[in-house]
Amino acid sequence: MNRSIFPALPALILLFVFFLFPVVRMLGFSVEGGTFDWYAKALGEQLYLRVFWNTFEIALLVTFFCLLLGYPLGFLMATTTPFWATMGFIFVLLPLWTSVLVRTYAWMVLLGRNGVFNRTLIEAGVITDPIPMLHNFTGVLIGMVHVLLPYMVLPIYSAVRKVDPAIPAAAAGLGASSFAIFRRIYLPLTLNGIFAGSVLVFVLSLGFYITPALLGGGRVIIIAVLIEQQVREALNWPFAAALSAVLLAATFAVYALAQRYSQPVETTR
Repeated sequence: MNRSIFPALPALILLFVFFLFPVVRMLGFSVEGGTFDWYAKALGEQLYLRVFWNTFEIALLVTFFCLLLGYPLGFLMATTTPFWATMGFIFVLLPLWTSVLVRTYAWMVLLGRNGVFNRTLIEAGVITDPIPMLHNFTGVLIGMVHVLLPYMVLPIYSAVRKVDPAIPAAAAGLGASSFAIFRRIYLPLTLNGIFAGSVLVFVLSLGFYITPALLGGGRVIIIAVLIEQQVREALNWPFAAALSAVLLAATFAVYALAQRYSQPVETTR
């Protein structure tokens, strides 16, 4: 055995015990009896196909809004003064130090019919009746964007920081507008950061559970919530294992496509 593998043995053993072995056991449950009936049910019935569609739809929307909010924030953090960059890092990273459960309950307080947002709008005379923002698609989307936004900001920040400041300075000196500098310099040179952040947010969204379960209130069913219901309520472990295997395969497929189409961006003359 190659001696260079010895330092990695503890990590490999932990990976096998706490990841590979449970996955193999899960796959065994999903083909209990030697048939693929549970997979046929998961991929053949309209109800469960709709759940898969909802999961991918939410993941795409969360990725889009995280990119919409995260790119300007990451760009500003990378190009502003050190003081404001530090402040930006504090506000971006601070939520990561707080439990997802705590953050989700905080959104329940903010988005409820008698929550802070609705009370403020009613007292200001903007609306007369509370806006339903909890236990629906909107609440799930808001909560997931808030939780996953840092995973979009940090790759974009890193990509913008790698852009040589002399390049946009030279373009400005030659008369290029700010929009032209962004479109022809920053955007092409930061595509890898955009791609990395988008893949990371999308993959994490596929398996998200706590936020959709609480903010959705059982009305927004995605695959992770469905798996939990099959285990806890229906006690249908084989079907839950089949759903988990399909979700795992979809996640690997997204990652494989990301690896296939991600190419380093080089500066052109």
